[in-house]
Amino acid sequence: MEREFLGTGWKFPLQVTPQGSIAQSTAEQRIEESIYLILSTAKGERVMLPDFGCGIHDLVFEPNNSITQTLVIKNIREALVRYEARIDVLDVEAQATDEQPNLLLMRISYRIRSNNALGNMVYPFYITEGQ
Repeated sequence: MEREFLGTGWKFPLQVTPQGSIAQSTAEQRIEESIYLILSTAKGERVMLPDFGCGIHDLVFEPNNSITQTLVIKNIREALVRYEARIDVLDVEAQATDEQPNLLLMRISYRIRSNNALGNMVYPFYITEGQ
């Protein structure tokens, strides 16, 4: 089934195929890579697009408590609504574990607008350095 409307572009992170060309990603894979790119980019990191990215990087070294988790959820939701127009953000959840108190697992559920396909991903966000 062709889904050209979801787009095709360079794979992220950038990869080269064995034939020497730039690896491509298509459809749902392209959207998931875009979400990862948005969340991994700190605001102000891109000189020509200083507002692009997600504000979660400003929360590094904050305590892993419900206030920080709420701010991380809010920043992720705002960034995805603003920069990924191909999806509707359904839910963003933060999950902390006792084994790794420096890690928040961000569970993101979304719907692709053009075909109503549901998607989800887990984004690891390290609040503090590894312990």
